Amino acid sequence: MHRFQSNETRGRQAGSAMMRNIGRMTVLMLVLTCILPFVAYHLAGGAAISALEGQLQRSLVLTNRGIATEIERFRYLPLVIGEDARIRALADRKRSAAALAAANLYLQTVVKQAGAAELYVLDDRGIALAASNFATPESFVGHDYSFRPYFQDALLTGEGRYYAIGVTTRKPGYFLTSRIDVPGHPPIVVVVKADLLPLEVAWKAAGVQTAIADRWGIVFLSGNPDWKYRPLSALSAEALERLRKERTYDGADLGATAPILPQSVTPPAGETDAPALQVEQGGQQLLARFSRVEPDGWLVLAATSTADTGKVAGFWALAVLIAGLVSTGTLYFLHQRTLLIRMRLRHSEMLEQKVAERTQDLAREIDMRRRTEDELRRAQEGLIHSEKMAALGRMSTAIVHEVSQPLAALETTLATAGVLAEKEAADKVGERLLDARALVKRMQRTVKHLKTFARKDASDLEAVNIDTVIRNAIDLAVPRAKTLGLTPALEAEGPAPVVTAVAVKLEQVMLNLILNALDAVEGRQTPSITVRRAVEAGRVSVAVIDNGSGIAPEHRDRIAEPFFTTKLTGEGLGLGLSIATAIVQEFGGELIFAEAPGGGTMATVSMPLDNRPALPLEAAQ
Repeated sequence: MHRFQSNETRGRQAGSAMMRNIGRMTVLMLVLTCILPFVAYHLAGGAAISALEGQLQRSLVLTNRGIATEIERFRYLPLVIGEDARIRALADRKRSAAALAAANLYLQTVVKQAGAAELYVLDDRGIALAASNFATPESFVGHDYSFRPYFQDALLTGEGRYYAIGVTTRKPGYFLTSRIDVPGHPPIVVVVKADLLPLEVAWKAAGVQTAIADRWGIVFLSGNPDWKYRPLSALSAEALERLRKERTYDGADLGATAPILPQSVTPPAGETDAPALQVEQGGQQLLARFSRVEPDGWLVLAATSTADTGKVAGFWALAVLIAGLVSTGTLYFLHQRTLLIRMRLRHSEMLEQKVAERTQDLAREIDMRRRTEDELRRAQEGLIHSEKMAALGRMSTAIVHEVSQPLAALETTLATAGVLAEKEAADKVGERLLDARALVKRMQRTVKHLKTFARKDASDLEAVNIDTVIRNAIDLAVPRAKTLGLTPALEAEGPAPVVTAVAVKLEQVMLNLILNALDAVEGRQTPSITVRRAVEAGRVSVAVIDNGSGIAPEHRDRIAEPFFTTKLTGEGLGLGLSIATAIVQEFGGELIFAEAPGGGTMATVSMPLDNRPALPLEAAQ
């Protein structure tokens, strides 16, 4: 009996302790239910703002890439145009009417092919000599553009860039210029006008609050029509006077337009880590981020409404409130249940045992729930880690260098087709167009191979006729060689040998060596380039020999280093010989540079022979 009373006493004490604990938890949960919704509202609002900031940052990255891509399409066009004899002839002050007509027609043809808005040529005084729109009422010919900064910058530094509204056509555009120096004559300036309005049209169609402001803070492209030709902040008198003098936004009353940002808000410098700004525009709250676009000093603005952040924060606050009420009700229920258990414990020891068993069951359920939660947490962490690893594997390879070489050949081929078209030589025009199409395909393959080289992917090796590779490379270089007054000579001994290689890559090596030789002999009175192929001791050697200035002794050890170049800025990235060396080594050969007999350079490719029959180059490609 004493034992039974002792157990009953212990049961009542345990029941009282449990009831007090559950009561405290119920009160604590009730207090938390009153506080946590406000905390959840604040945290959810902050998370929503952070998500919007990340979205704006991604939008800025895509916008910057889109701007760079649109400009890069025409960056080299003025320099390429300036290499044409019809354009260089304009530097002669005694230029004839026929020369002017030929230049006008050439610029008109290039505009149709390249997709630029306009092309025109200025003399050293800023007067337009020839233009692609010479036959239209808005012709640039004869107009004075010396007040434009892009002309002044080109004369001083060799190139210029400027965005403005055209004073002749009243159409805005981005002007890219290059100074063309012709020996014995005053320089001329080639100008390409690129149309950036497609970016604005795309933003409007997508409903994106995106805008680009110039270095003065004036928005000139925007997906929001109300922002166009408005300053971000109030303009100074100096800025207004400079813009009036340069006639940047001719016809727009900049002094009378209200700034986009409030007076208390100053746009940041455009760093990627600059905090977002919350501004009021048109009666709604906007979250805005900025980024800088160089070298023009443009400021890109991306904004979005914060109206939905309040809804998201309210949703989470309501969810926490409901969860707190449910938890409080559950604890209250447990408290009442504990009272019932305490009453039952008073009646019998058997009831105490059942309560203990039930308590053990609850403990097992809690342990099982904890294990389940731990497993779910580990699975979630594994998925997050996998996603991070997948993100690290995504990257892009920039392709710049090798496209410029076949592009020069393509321009010359199309120019020849234009001349033949004027002579109504339809069959020869067709041949030139086929050549141009082949060059485009070759350029696409070159880009593909550069990407393959950057990823170090394996390519399928095959038996290649090296003479066919050499002839194709010479064919590609012939238009450039003719402008220098020579034709590369091929000296081949014996039957055509076969090597193990990838035909297109090997052709790229040969073309690079020939073009480097052409650069070396430019300006020589009697330029000469010879491609000599020989077979000896189970190896085939191809030597490209020129009578140029040769390689300086201090440059011989670095000539195949990546990004090393002796050319002027803008003429190359110094990757050609580095890529060529890597390709030749991939095929088991070597690339050697030496001084040619009698002066100049001799670049020799040496590769082992392959006794298998060669595939035609077209099939290999």
